[in-house]
Amino acid sequence: MTQAQVLPSFEIGLKGALNYSKLKNNTYFDSDSKAGYQAGLYSRIGVLGFHVQPEIYITGKNVKINKDNVDDLKFTSVDIPVLLGKRFGLGPIGARIQTGPVFSFITNDNGDKLTNALKFSEYKKSSTSWAFGAGVDVSSLRVDLRYELGLNDMAKGSSEAQKINMWSIGLGYRLFKI
Repeated sequence: MTQAQVLPSFEIGLKGALNYSKLKNNTYFDSDSKAGYQAGLYSRIGVLGFHVQPEIYITGKNVKINKDNVDDLKFTSVDIPVLLGKRFGLGPIGARIQTGPVFSFITNDNGDKLTNALKFSEYKKSSTSWAFGAGVDVSSLRVDLRYELGLNDMAKGSSEAQKINMWSIGLGYRLFKI
């Protein structure tokens, strides 16, 4: 092991991503994935090749509903992942695997379309998902591929489970490291 892997480290950086969201419902409607975005900050605290990576970003989640002439549904949320990971590699070049919860808080949506399409009177303003991912670090650049599996039902008072699942590919830049 190199010294960089043994000693504690802390870094902060910027992150942006392209995402593809799908609103999952097995019986009532079908949705197609559409492109969205993520933009925000990450930090990473690590020691012995393991790390905790909390993040905060604004996410635009878009889906296309194939039911009753409803087209695009758009959500804007503040997402807070708290990932646990393992880094492999030496010095400035390395690969990572990560997993952990993602807490989402909806800040904006096109609610009238959503309510009419999904046939429930109220939806939750927060959701939780579980992220699985891998990434590569090259000097100050970060590249990530992730899948977020929706864990909780977004609909209040509905018998139909409705969850958001999402793929994302992101690019980050480390601003500083201690």
